[in-house]
This record gives sequence, C-alpha cells and structure tokens, in this order.
Amino acid sequence: MTAPPKSFGQSVRRKEDARFITGHGRYTDDLVLDRQTYAAFVRSPYPHARIRGFNTTEAREVEGIIAVLTGEEFAGSGLGNLQCGWMIHSLDGSPMKAGAHPALACQTVRYVGDAVAIVIGESRSAARQGAELVEVEYEELPAVTQVEAAGHPDAPQLHEGIAGNECFDWELGDSWAVDAAFARAAHITKLDLINNRLAPNAMETRAVNAIHDATRDHYTLHVASQNPHGLRMTLAAVIGFAPEHRLRVISEDVGGGFGSKAFNYAEEVACLWAAKKVGRPVKWAADRSEALLTDAHGRDHVTNAELALDANHHIIGLRVFTQANLGAYLSTFGTLIPTYVYAPLLSGQYNIPAIHAHVIARYTNTTPVDAYRGAGRPEAGYVIERLVDAAAREIGMDPADFRRHNFIRRFPHETPVGMTYDIGDFQAHLDKALEQADAKGFATRRDQARQRGKFRGLGIGCYIEAAGIGPSAKLAQLGAGAGLWESAEVRVNPTGSVEVMTGCHSHGQSHETTYAQLVADRFGISMEDVLIVHGDTDKVQFGVGTFGSRSGPVGLSAIALSCDKIIVKAKKIA
Repeated sequence: MTAPPKSFGQSVRRKEDARFITGHGRYTDDLVLDRQTYAAFVRSPYPHARIRGFNTTEAREVEGIIAVLTGEEFAGSGLGNLQCGWMIHSLDGSPMKAGAHPALACQTVRYVGDAVAIVIGESRSAARQGAELVEVEYEELPAVTQVEAAGHPDAPQLHEGIAGNECFDWELGDSWAVDAAFARAAHITKLDLINNRLAPNAMETRAVNAIHDATRDHYTLHVASQNPHGLRMTLAAVIGFAPEHRLRVISEDVGGGFGSKAFNYAEEVACLWAAKKVGRPVKWAADRSEALLTDAHGRDHVTNAELALDANHHIIGLRVFTQANLGAYLSTFGTLIPTYVYAPLLSGQYNIPAIHAHVIARYTNTTPVDAYRGAGRPEAGYVIERLVDAAAREIGMDPADFRRHNFIRRFPHETPVGMTYDIGDFQAHLDKALEQADAKGFATRRDQARQRGKFRGLGIGCYIEAAGIGPSAKLAQLGAGAGLWESAEVRVNPTGSVEVMTGCHSHGQSHETTYAQLVADRFGISMEDVLIVHGDTDKVQFGVGTFGSRSGPVGLSAIALSCDKIIVKAKKIA
C-alpha cells in the first residue's frame, strides 16, 4: 500500500467548504430547540444614568410574552459580576481598580446599550415588542466619553471609589535612561497621536441558546465563541452558576471573530439565568445595531510620543505616554491590551537603547474595549512608525534610509522593554518590499497621476508581530489569570481513521483542513480519514481557544506532540 502524497503546507481543497457554500453550516442561530423561546434586551438609551424604577405591565400583556426579568431581579440571584482575566498593578504596587459589572444593571447604567432587562417571548418578534414596552425611569447623569476628559478633576465618576476614573497607572522601561538620552539628544521629534476607537463587525453577530435541565441541575450553552472552555470556566468559577461538570458550552461553526468573540459577555450570563427562570431554552442573536453597540470595541488610545536622535541620526531614546480608554467596564482581556501586548512592541525593528512607556487607563461612558485584530501590536506599530517617518522628514533623510540606518543588525537582541529577538533581517525585507513596489519608479507614477487630477503617495510600514502566545512562567508574573497552554487528544480507531480533539477553535481559520493535513502526513493516511473535533467542552478535555494567532504555534504543536506519542506506542505494538 502506497502512502498518500504529503499535504501539509500544500494548497488543497478545504474540507469544511462543502457544507459552508451549500448552506449546511451549523451556526448558533440555526439551532431551534424543543420548546424554544427567544430573548430581547432592554438597553439604556443614555450613556450615564441612575435607574429609578421599572414598569413592565404593558410588556407582560403582549401576546406571547413568557417573562420580563429586570436588573433588580438579577441582583437578587446570587450570581457574580463579569470580571477581567488579567491583573495589572499600578506604579505604587496597588492592584487595578475594577468597577462592578453585572449582567443586567439595576442601579446605574454606564454606556448606551448597557442592558437593564431581558424579555422572553414565544417568538423573536414578541420578545422585541415586549422589550419596547418596558418602561424604565432614568435620572440622567453627566457623562464622559473621551479618555483625556475622564481624568479631569471635574469629570463624572463612573464607579464608586474609583477617583479620576483611573483603573491603573502603569509603566514599562527605564525612565532615568530615557531622560538621560533626551538630555544629550541632537534632535527630538514629538507627536500627539490618536489611535481611534473601532467597532468589530463579524459576518455572524454574537448569538447564544441557553438550556437548563432541572432534573440534573445542568446547564448547556450554545454560543458563538472563540473560547468555549474559558467561557465555561468563567460561568462556573466567576459567575457561580454551577461546578464545571454541570456546565457544557458548545460552539460549532462561528462566522468570524477577530477577538470580539473571545470574551465573556453579559448576554451569555443573562440568557443562562433566564433559561433556568422560565424552564425553557432561551435564544438571543444580536441584530447589527446591537452588535455595533455592545460587541467589545478596539483601540481608543491618545498618545504623546517623543523620539530622541544623536548627531549621527541614530535613535537613542523613546518616550511614550498613552491614555487608554477602557470603556464603562473591564472586558475579559481589556487591561492586557494597552499594557503587556502594547508597550513591549514599541521598539519595533529598531535598535533603541532606552525606552519608557507610561500608560494610564481610564473608564468612560462608552462600550467596553478589548482585543481586536492584533490588539496592542497595531497600536505600538502605529506609534513607532509615525515617529520614524516624522523624524526622517524633519532631518531631511529618506524614510527608507532612516529605517535602514536604525535597524537592529546583531542578534540575539534584547530590547529595553522585555522582548528578545533571536534572528531577523529587516533590511532585506524592506529592500524586497521596495523592489516589488517599484519605489524607484514612484516619482514618475506620482507625476502622471497628478496630471490626471489624482494624488498618489508612498508610505512605509514596518512592524514586529508578537503572536502565538503560549505557556510561560513569565505570563503568570505579568498577571495572567489562566495558563495559555493548549491541549490535544489523538485517537486512532480500529479501522485506521483518526479523531483529533483540540482546545483551539475555528472561526474561519480552516482548522478542519490544516490540522488534518499535519495528522495525515504524520500517520501516512488520507486527510479524509482525519476528523477534527473542537468547540464542545464535553468532548474536548480542555483548551484555551483561538486568539492571538496561537492556533498554529500552540494548538498545532500540541497535536504534533500527541501524534509523536501515538507513533512511539504504535512502533512498540508493531
């Protein structure tokens, strides 16, 4: 018998595409359960207000309405608040200040879209009609939406006991070394930068379908999630629904995430609680407006940055002060983004001997902010690349030449902000990029375009991508609330087919194909004989999920190690 040709690293037809392009995917909102009910949320129209009372009489009279549950009732449930999974300490050593985040607000709303009640109906239209008829008496309060204004002494305070809306005041690097570099600098470039807030917009909006089995006191949550096991752990250990063995989280097909479905959201908690209250499955799927309001936003930094050069145009120091907008509440990884995945990347590809980053994070009356597409690394790349471009123009040097002049050339290289680069050839990459872009012919193309009334520009962007975050003792020291390892279980069936249980989760990365390619090659079998199982906490032993480009470096590594163990065992048997 001849083994199939190697497929890993080759272009192949994706295994999962047949069901997707024929409409046979299984997304959360596709699932309709026996005795299914539907949920709609009542949300605050104000960015900041005190709740004075609820009137649910008219809502309860709508045909098909099963229940109207308010924040007041949730407050008496005994369930906990949503929490951030990453501890950050301020300069004085004190822990970050976390404001309470209930799944349904009962006293104060802190952003437009903050949920105050959940309405359960026999149909989606009934639930929405009921939600529109819930009357909430609000006392509007002053609001603040800009991070700089939130730190003003007269700014409205979002959370009791958190003065200046300040969650933490944090730094990385050596401020003394940076001050010394700036004191001897021949040239200093200064920039004020805004890294604007953005809203994620996955093709599939967030959705949940929650079930409570009263006979077993067991919960099942179908959800569009990048991290089913992390969600189960939070629902058990933080919110307090039940021990993990009485909680099952299932996340089948997911239509995009880019970070926004890796977090724990209020709707998941509220629907699971409501399912027990009404004794029937409760389903909610966000409409596009809800998604834009309530999916965790990204970025929103205001930064003052300075770059110091010596007389030979070498960078000798970098000083960065960033004010990070966290929104109304701390999201799951919200505190991590403007700190440990931002500041350590500020060195970029450049040999900068002294760097200091100072970050103040504040609450505002806006949607909570968390990871989105790179999360922290794009913000850092934006800061350093804008500085490099500005400095090159100020000293009259070609931006590409200025970069070459300051690229790291000796490896391994340790940056002053905690990163070690083992190897790299940044000049070769830049040269190749400029060659492929025909940079030498740009002036001609620019002039020709101008004659046609068009403006053409040439920009350069260099960056370091820190990805594949995995298990590390250092992560625990930096405040991680959970290990970032990954698991895999490989089973060889009697007929020779293989099942792989992975803790990673696909929301468009084609794990069913790429993972099967590796396994098929290791065992000398066809890809069609490999089944990849993910997204079910009852089938997969545990996992940390998919985010930060970790599916290959960590998830696939776990599968490879599992395959190696199988091969060793198989050889003994043979």
